[in-house]
Amino acid sequence: MNLFDLSGEVAAVFGGTGVLGGAMADALAAHGAKVAVIGRSEDRGRYAVERIEAAGGTAVFVPADAMSKDSIRAARDAILSKWGAVTVLVNGAGGNKPEATVMPGGDFTKLPLDGWSAVFDLNLVGGTLLPCQVFGETMVAAGRGSIVNVASMSAILPLSRVVAYSASKAAVLNLTQWLAREWATKGVRVNAISPGFFPAEQNRRMLLRDDGTYTERGQSIVGHTPMGRFGEAPELGGAIVWLAAPRASGFVTGQNIVVDGGFSSVTI
Repeated sequence: MNLFDLSGEVAAVFGGTGVLGGAMADALAAHGAKVAVIGRSEDRGRYAVERIEAAGGTAVFVPADAMSKDSIRAARDAILSKWGAVTVLVNGAGGNKPEATVMPGGDFTKLPLDGWSAVFDLNLVGGTLLPCQVFGETMVAAGRGSIVNVASMSAILPLSRVVAYSASKAAVLNLTQWLAREWATKGVRVNAISPGFFPAEQNRRMLLRDDGTYTERGQSIVGHTPMGRFGEAPELGGAIVWLAAPRASGFVTGQNIVVDGGFSSVTI
């Protein structure tokens, strides 16, 4: 028996057009899942599909706005029509906003509420809650499914500056545990992955200079990471495949899988 065989699974990956979401979509497809790459950019979505197909996988791009429940329903129904019900949902959409960041010397008391709310909408509401509601409805009805929410290292150890992002990702972990308990007897498992520091579109300039050397903040992070480097996107593949595979992780729910090179193990 191959514990990690995903043949017969249909996966929907929100944020699959990005670096980290794309790597998770690649890994799921490489283990036999049919993968729906969900995002707003058709060009990036088509590129992700072509990459997966070139590697021998099966994929389709499905456009959707994660902030619109109607748009998410339309995506769910399009996948259902093409391949059948989604059995694996990865909620990888999210991000931060400059206006919700407190820079050194800044004043937290002046943080604008609309910036705070925008980040919570992005990570907790559109990035997690709405897809869980829409796809969870059909999973519960079928009595089968695995949901993986993408949290963050900052949900566990709130990082300086990104206060709203850290708080919203902590809320993602809380919702993950709540749903895991709610759906545990309904055949639907709900877990989270918390990546450590992986250079991607949103944080690359914070971590790396144009010449590839570390910024001051990047050097501080690497110095705090026992493995002495940033993560590489494909290194998230093992965790996502394990959580998606019912034979490998069938008794795992409500957990947060940390992939951080040991960052969270260092206290000094």
